Amino acid sequence: MAESPAHRFGQLIGELLESVVRPQLEDFCQDQGLYLDHQKRERPARSGRKVSWTDQYGNAHDLDFVIEREGTDHQIGRPVAFIESAWRRYTKHSRNKAQEIQGAILPLAEKYRWNNPFLGTVLAGVFTEGSLDQLRSLGFQVLYFPYESLVAAFQSEGIDIAFDDPLCPLRALR
Repeated sequence: MAESPAHRFGQLIGELLESVVRPQLEDFCQDQGLYLDHQKRERPARSGRKVSWTDQYGNAHDLDFVIEREGTDHQIGRPVAFIESAWRRYTKHSRNKAQEIQGAILPLAEKYRWNNPFLGTVLAGVFTEGSLDQLRSLGFQVLYFPYESLVAAFQSEGIDIAFDDPLCPLRALR
């Protein structure tokens, strides 16, 4: 399957978003005596690189970050937070992404309801108020960086990520 430059660019922005969020979560977890699991972490307690949790119906959900109480590299703990991050460039996909996030996290929140897990999402780019409100109405805490703030942040470093042509965002990296 061919991968468009716009898709790869979106993946890069998403990875950058995760790399910015991760140190903040690591500091929080260290201060609170909690364990942060994420895709970049080698962890013998789970197989593979993915942070997968199974809901009460046996469905696996891959997540960006899970904070655990009593977790270690060698032992899966009790989940106290499920956090997803996402980037979107166009509003037409924002509601779908919000629904994808809720579809991954809400079944896990139900299974682990006695732990009263924090439901969080870090979003960047273009998301409609409706998609943000939908997540908030379901109990998610939403940290949102609008598209304009990302454009300004990159521009401050001399990189133009603003584009209208979905097939040509990589002109910013030339």
